[in-house]
Amino acid sequence: MASWLGRSKMYFDAAERTIPIPLLAATTQPETNHDNSSSTDSPIDGTNTQSFLDLCKQATPPCHLNPLLFNGHVQTFWTAVKGVDIPITYKRKIFESKSTVYGNGGTFAVDFVVHTPKSARNEAVKDDPTLELPPRTTYYTEEEFSSLGCDDTKPLLIMLHGLAGGSHEIYLRHVLRPLCLDAASDDERWEALVVNARGCAHSKITSGVLYNARATWDVRQVVLWAKEKWPNRKLFGIGFSLGANILTNYLGEEGSACPLDAALVVSNPWNLEVSNLILQSTYLGLNVYSKIMADSMRQLFMRNQKEITSQIPAIDAKKLLSSKYLHEFDRYVQCPTWGWPSVGAYYRDASCIDAVIDVRIPLFAIHAKDDPIVADVGAPYEEVKHNGYVVLCSTSLGGHLSWFEPGGERWFSRVAESWLRKMATEVDFKALRAERETSTVGVQNEMTSSGSPNKREMPVYRGVVRKLQDRVDLVQ
Repeated sequence: MASWLGRSKMYFDAAERTIPIPLLAATTQPETNHDNSSSTDSPIDGTNTQSFLDLCKQATPPCHLNPLLFNGHVQTFWTAVKGVDIPITYKRKIFESKSTVYGNGGTFAVDFVVHTPKSARNEAVKDDPTLELPPRTTYYTEEEFSSLGCDDTKPLLIMLHGLAGGSHEIYLRHVLRPLCLDAASDDERWEALVVNARGCAHSKITSGVLYNARATWDVRQVVLWAKEKWPNRKLFGIGFSLGANILTNYLGEEGSACPLDAALVVSNPWNLEVSNLILQSTYLGLNVYSKIMADSMRQLFMRNQKEITSQIPAIDAKKLLSSKYLHEFDRYVQCPTWGWPSVGAYYRDASCIDAVIDVRIPLFAIHAKDDPIVADVGAPYEEVKHNGYVVLCSTSLGGHLSWFEPGGERWFSRVAESWLRKMATEVDFKALRAERETSTVGVQNEMTSSGSPNKREMPVYRGVVRKLQDRVDLVQ
């Protein structure tokens, strides 16, 4: 009954003992009401600490959603209703890829949030590879871009959008508004950028190769670039839907060497094969959601058809253009492009659920049990129990990238602001990085079985060792 009134239930799943988060000296720990077992861990070298689970709980506001949007389908359909515009302004920079997996490397577009909107397109830009841009987006001049590096300590949020989306997506701007647009002061204002997937947000595919659900190369390049450009900034990541899957894979691939300080994922599909099978098993899943997603990807392909088919002649454009569903698009495009023998092989290989085991920075995941696109049975309820760096918050209501509240706001954006600000202002990341080099607290994967009579060393499971590595170096 509570869910029907919009009062969504919240559940927190995590390891029995999550990592101790070292807190800055001025930080105090308020009392926490526990819904499941957790504890405050012992100090790290005398530093005041708090369990990661407790920190996530304290940062999460109650989930009171619009009672008229009473299930995941209605919540998700409501995203199509035009709401209040959020005027985020961007400057775009085209990055030259350093990865060889796209053949000639090609380019990709990164959109930076700017705080001084300019209405006119910048005519000085000469390397413009597109004819149009999303609203309120113009290009950086070389002079503007070269002046970006500085020694300030403002936190930087690196964002990954969902399937065929981009920096213009409203769910993404809901998160940016309190952090960048409506910040109370300049000191509280965050910096942010969006890594657009290739071909998305009116960018042009210049390598002839479309991105896939495990395309971590571009975000890796941007994170390393940002770390060098702003050495004093704390770096955070957030991913939405398919972008959450890509971000989680990236975190698992990087492990303890990850340059990001912490990350948040929203409506992560986790297990692509399971979600695909669930979509195909229902009328709405197959004929509404799968069709809509296929249409968006097919349009992306058509805008870049000449470039793609010239590089990947194995793609049968006629079959693709007559296809209806997302799994058909993946069969006709992703499989011949990347070498997966079947759609199932692609989904299994690109799913991030196993990468959860290898994450070694604080990762907070927000998931709705009634998400009609992401199958709840595919969520990593068991996996998070074996990694103290990950906390999963699931709600009984919310839909996909929705969680609409009575006033039209999205609950997940309030969670994101609260959690990100708490992490940025209260956590001693220097102490946390030093601790993760040696500690195995909450990481069952790296512990030995001390109870064994012969002191047997436990085999090590690595979730990011995937089949495609025979063809592509995923960690270059």
